[in-house]
Amino acid sequence: MTMRFQTRLVSLIAAMATAFTSVAAEAAPRRSNLPIVRDAEIEALVADYTRPIFKVAGLKQPVDIILVNNPEFNAFVSGRRIFVNTGTIVGSGTPNELIGVLAHETGHLAGGHQNRLRQQVDQAQRIATIAGVLGIGLAAAGAAAGSGNLARAGTGIFAGGGTAAMRGLLGYQRSEETTADRSALVYLEKAGQSPKGLITSFERLERNNILSGVQSSRYISSHPAPRDRISLMETTARQSPYFDKTDSPDLQLRHDLARAKIVAYNEGGGAVQRLFRKDPRGLPALYGDAISTHLAGSPALALQKIDAVVAKAPKNPYFHEMRGEILLEAGRAKDAATAFQTAAKLDPRKSGLIEASIGQALVTSGDASQMKEAVSRIKQGIDADPSNANAYRFLAMAYNKLGDDASAELATAEGYWHGGAMKDAKLFAARAQLKMKPGTPQWLRAQDILQAK
Repeated sequence: MTMRFQTRLVSLIAAMATAFTSVAAEAAPRRSNLPIVRDAEIEALVADYTRPIFKVAGLKQPVDIILVNNPEFNAFVSGRRIFVNTGTIVGSGTPNELIGVLAHETGHLAGGHQNRLRQQVDQAQRIATIAGVLGIGLAAAGAAAGSGNLARAGTGIFAGGGTAAMRGLLGYQRSEETTADRSALVYLEKAGQSPKGLITSFERLERNNILSGVQSSRYISSHPAPRDRISLMETTARQSPYFDKTDSPDLQLRHDLARAKIVAYNEGGGAVQRLFRKDPRGLPALYGDAISTHLAGSPALALQKIDAVVAKAPKNPYFHEMRGEILLEAGRAKDAATAFQTAAKLDPRKSGLIEASIGQALVTSGDASQMKEAVSRIKQGIDADPSNANAYRFLAMAYNKLGDDASAELATAEGYWHGGAMKDAKLFAARAQLKMKPGTPQWLRAQDILQAK
């Protein structure tokens, strides 16, 4: 009997630990487990959305925007990063809706909510632990005295203490969500943005909950119900002088192009047609159609379609970037490199992803005379965007074709490092060091990887 009680107690403790971990997951996600998306076009768009919000929020240190390939409408904060699901971009019909969501997450970041949430988790865990210890003591005393009532009381204290701790933690989270909503309204007005998009996003969440039959208990929810949030914000939002301000046509076009790309990659051409059924011959619909044709394995037809898109907006760098991707698929690597070069020249943000793509196309061409140029291009891209793990793989291939095995193995190590594969990174760093003169810059870079914990 005693053994069975201890087994149940261990199960309860494990369940409590799992519950606390799930509550804290939004504040501290494991990035390595997330399907991260890297795309120059979408990253530039979201960066343009957040720049004025970060400025009025007083965020002076760099904040990374991480795109997560997930269809759900969600965003969250971890460290100095805001994670945005691609489903949030697709689900936002206007730039203003997405900007409202980003302003809310900025409220969490500027308010230091993540750090305080961790403190609350620690406190809740202590409450649960104390309740558990009291419960164990009473249960043990009841067993020794032969009192079943006392033993049951001990179990009740444990369970009750854990429930109280959890509800206290969730209540704290709800208050922080409300604070972030209020901060978002302040930031949006200071940045000259309409708060209407934030209200629209919550209205959509409410409709989705109703349609899906979700009736979650507010008492055990970490977020206020959408209707409650709308009620709290709407009066203040309507007082904003920018409430009826609409997004510019150019920004709306960029937003729809990003949505078209995401839907084409994740759901295919049919989903693109459904998304833009009101304007099936518009640029976003044509762009998504060209991408979905490319992904369906029809490079010749995809090239015709992307050429038609480029003709409509020849100065759009991302159309040329996509043209380069299609040319690579068609086996025309040198032409792809030229397309990427055009994209790089037109790109006002000078994306490291696009710059590295030039070198990657040159490597794919197999032309030995182009390998030094490929190394130069890829290194320029990496300098601008060191986290581009895929670029290191092509850099290693270029060095290998040049006969520079040491540099190839160091590039491989750095690629594994940025990809989160630490064991492989250390293996190739050690191999690289054996071929390098100690104390040289490359040797020291390998040493940094080997000594990292």
